[in-house]
Amino acid sequence: MNALEHLAQKPVWPLQVGGLDLTVTNGVVTVWLAALIVFGCYFYLSRRLTLVPGRAQNLAEAVIFFLRDEVAVQIGRGRDAWLPFLIALFSFILANNLLGLVPAMSSATGNINTTAALALTVFVVVQAAGIASHGPAGYFRSLIPPGVPLAVAIFLVPVEIISQLAKPFSLAVRLFANMFAGHAVMLMLLSLIFVFKSYLVLPLPVIGNTLVLAFEIFVALIQAFIFTYLSALYIATALEGH
Repeated sequence: MNALEHLAQKPVWPLQVGGLDLTVTNGVVTVWLAALIVFGCYFYLSRRLTLVPGRAQNLAEAVIFFLRDEVAVQIGRGRDAWLPFLIALFSFILANNLLGLVPAMSSATGNINTTAALALTVFVVVQAAGIASHGPAGYFRSLIPPGVPLAVAIFLVPVEIISQLAKPFSLAVRLFANMFAGHAVMLMLLSLIFVFKSYLVLPLPVIGNTLVLAFEIFVALIQAFIFTYLSALYIATALEGH
C-alpha cells in the first residue's frame, strides 16, 4: 500500500486541446474553489459594510490592517496601491492551504505546479514593477551597486541573475515542501492502522493526526504569511532599486 498516492492529482475532466493536455484535476478544482471563496467573501463583505462591524467584517479588517502594517509597510512608495495584490495573494494561498486539510479535498499548495505558478506570477510582477519604476535600462543598472569596477560588475551580473531566479524557486519549494510534508505525515500515521491491521494502534494515529492537524492549521497561516511577506520584500527591492 502506498499511502502517498492520495496526494497525487486525479483527473476529474479529461481535456485535450490541439494535442495539449488540459485535463482538469482535483487540484485544479481546489484552486477554483479557493478563488471563488476568497472572491465571494470579500465581495459579500464589501457590499455590507457597517459602522459597527460584525464578526466577519472584524476578521476581514483585521487581516487587511495586519497585511498593511506588517507586510505592505516594506513598500515605501505606493504601499496602498500594492495592498490589494498582497491581500489577494495571502487570502488565496491561505484558502488553498486550509482546503487541503479538508478530507477528500486535494491539497493544491501541496503540488509543486501550483506553488511554481504562484512564484512565477510574483516573479513577473516584481520584474514589471522594477521596469515600470526605473525603466528597462535603469532597472538593469540598479541590480549592480554604483561605483563597482567593471571587472567586478562582469562577475556580479551572472550572480545577480541567479539571485533573481532563485527567489521564485525558493518561494515555490518552501510553500510546496511545508504543505506536502504535513499531509504526508498525516497519511503515514493513518496508514499504521492498515500496516498493523489492529484496532489496538487506533489511538496513536487518531491522537497523532489531531495534533498534526492543529499544527498544520498554524503552518497554513505561517506559510501564507511568509510567501506574501517575501513577495512584498521583493517588490520593495525592485521599486527602490537596492
